[in-house]
Amino acid sequence: MLTVLGFVMIATFLVLIMTKKMSPMAALILIPALFCVLVGQGAHLGAYVLKGVGDLAPTAAMLMFAIIYFGVMIDVGLFDPVVRGILRFCKADPVRVVVGTALLAAIVSLDGDGSTTFMITVSALYPLYRRLKMSLVVMTGVAATANGVMNTVPWGGPTARAATALKLDAGDIFVPMVPALATGLVAVFLLAYVLGRRERKRLGLLTLDDAGTATGRAVPAGEPVLAAATGGFGARVRTTVLRTAALRTAKARPAAAGGGNGGPVSADPATTDTAPGTDGPAPGTDDFQGLDPHRATLRPKLYWFNAALTVALLVLLVLQTLPIPVLFLLGAATALTVNFPRMTDQKARIAAHAENVLNVSGMVFAAAVFTGVLTGTGMVAHMARWLVDGIPDALGPHMGVVTGVLSIPLTYFMSNDGFYFGIVPILAEAGAAHGVGALEIARASLVGQALHMSSPLVPAVYVLVGMAKVEFGDHTRFTVKWAVLTSLVVLAAGLLYGII
Repeated sequence: MLTVLGFVMIATFLVLIMTKKMSPMAALILIPALFCVLVGQGAHLGAYVLKGVGDLAPTAAMLMFAIIYFGVMIDVGLFDPVVRGILRFCKADPVRVVVGTALLAAIVSLDGDGSTTFMITVSALYPLYRRLKMSLVVMTGVAATANGVMNTVPWGGPTARAATALKLDAGDIFVPMVPALATGLVAVFLLAYVLGRRERKRLGLLTLDDAGTATGRAVPAGEPVLAAATGGFGARVRTTVLRTAALRTAKARPAAAGGGNGGPVSADPATTDTAPGTDGPAPGTDDFQGLDPHRATLRPKLYWFNAALTVALLVLLVLQTLPIPVLFLLGAATALTVNFPRMTDQKARIAAHAENVLNVSGMVFAAAVFTGVLTGTGMVAHMARWLVDGIPDALGPHMGVVTGVLSIPLTYFMSNDGFYFGIVPILAEAGAAHGVGALEIARASLVGQALHMSSPLVPAVYVLVGMAKVEFGDHTRFTVKWAVLTSLVVLAAGLLYGII
């Protein structure tokens, strides 16, 4: 009974958010509360929720202060050179823009923190996607999938959990998997290229000159005329050729309205709606706030201090010298104090990023209700046992492949802690009975991470969709199929190379 209700609860949640019948926050709270009553454990709802909140409180604190820290770093101009470099590489070509998204997300993912990756990637590329009227779900989908593959680094979480659960060395798990994971990353770049080609076909070819501003010009006589299908209506139109080198932002809004602060990009909600699936902002919606190169919050004299502080923070994070929430708490306090000594300026910076902090931390605590009920009622344990017990004996010698396949849905519907500490040991025991070693099971368990990063139970994904102004349901519909395909590529590569 608990097994059936667990699957029904998850299916109900996904259907409601993907059809936009409920907001993700409301669905994460109300759906598990309802099912907790249905299984006859309504009296324990409070205990389950508080347990879930307690488990996720450190994550919420980490995200809160990480958003403030990297928001301040964006304000003071630390990432402006990265933005300029990416823009020079992209050259307003949709193919280069999407490939650049995958590249930037993969590089930043080396720090092992998804929230950091998404904040930097979206802050750098959101204005470009908006200006070119490209699909924002392409940006979120590619960034999440690239981060999912790179999230398998030993300090990223999944590998460390697998090593801890099975009492193995993280290096013995990760190093042999590098060829398969590298193949998965190549698949992400190929996916980015294909999606970029599709965006180029939809929008037309855009070129650059050295003007420094986003401008358009009519195509003079004698120049080739490019045709493009726009707005999803298939109309053939003459394509305007954009000539720009830096794609500057639109006129900055007054500070009182939230503009000019250099923080995470924002825009009038009336102009940021995206059509479900693939369409970007409607033609003519050019009003957006990006990284103003003349914003008052820039601190060029402190650039190297801020760079050193960020590098030191990431090194300490990798070395796990202190808990991650403590590191970001100390980092945020230091960054605010040094860059904005005046109390009024510090309050202004915190206020500028308050919306993102509230949205993300709110989603984390809402997810705590979902995970608390799913775990507390025993639904997740029954679901896992049902899946494991359903494995035919004939598949016993192939438990590595079975583990890889199961990791795809299980890491989507469960937290990494639940999967690696609750399910992987069971799979390892089943494999040992058929001569399959624990190392092979541990390596195979990493296969599903490309999809895991888009799970509604992963707090970082709410940073991604929130900053990109994308509905979570739209992101899910677009991303899941590509992330599953990427995970299958990793699994196939592991089999081909003899790793799994």
